Amino acid sequence: MYEDIRNNKIKTGVIVAIFLVVITLIVYYICMAFDLGYISIVIAVVFSIATSWASYYYSDKIVLSINKAHEANQEQHEKLNNILDGLMVSSGLQNRPRLYVVDDPQPNAFATGRNPENAVICVTTGLLEKMDYYELEGVIAHELSHIKNYDIRLSAVVSVMVGFIVILSDWVSRALFWGFGDRDNDSKGNPILMLIGLVCLILAPIFGQLMQLALSRRREYLADASAVELTRNPDGLISALQKLDSDPNELKTANNSTAHMYIVSPFKANAKDGKKKKTSLFSTHPSIDDRIEAIRNLK
Repeated sequence: MYEDIRNNKIKTGVIVAIFLVVITLIVYYICMAFDLGYISIVIAVVFSIATSWASYYYSDKIVLSINKAHEANQEQHEKLNNILDGLMVSSGLQNRPRLYVVDDPQPNAFATGRNPENAVICVTTGLLEKMDYYELEGVIAHELSHIKNYDIRLSAVVSVMVGFIVILSDWVSRALFWGFGDRDNDSKGNPILMLIGLVCLILAPIFGQLMQLALSRRREYLADASAVELTRNPDGLISALQKLDSDPNELKTANNSTAHMYIVSPFKANAKDGKKKKTSLFSTHPSIDDRIEAIRNLK
């Protein structure tokens, strides 16, 4: 577990560094496409540093805003607060995460924040209504494990950065398509950097999302195992996963940039035909059957 925590910290640093380089190259290409001259590289560097800084320090606020979450009330959500207080004792964490709620009938939850000192656990109203005490405890323990394992930093940073690259790529594609990037062919920009920037512009969203999905699947197994270690009750988490999987509701605020953060996928594409969704390269989560089997193997 400690090795996974260390690896998550290293991966976050590597991803931020890659993001800096990719954004710099993309913005450089954009500036040269709009014929801004030698100042393009200065604009690119400043822009990439600013967006990386904002993605790191404000990722939790961005994610909560996207999902329209509001802070949990101590009296109204007494059971939720009591469960978290009990798990804090066994978790070994020094700082209690803030609790947020999304008003939605689908039972689901996620954790976010740049570190355990600035962490948030967010649940839907559907989760509070449909889970019994031990099932809810299993879900909160799962999210608390993401915090303890530093999954939240990696997940939030990747979500915001990949989402930003997708938006930037889409904006540039539309701008160039409508002719806003017309310029003469005697640009003094570095042709190699411009070519790399163009390649990054085209391929970065694809590779970014694949990386996002692969990291998500890996961390769900670890969080399940850590949750069982915290609660000493694998049956509670197994029952919760079964309920989460069988619920037909689709999360209204669900989007591709944050779907991987939830304990189960917020999308229910196969709910109507009754078929079990198998894990694929583009799956945000392992299949529920695989996760339950892994939990049972821990017994």
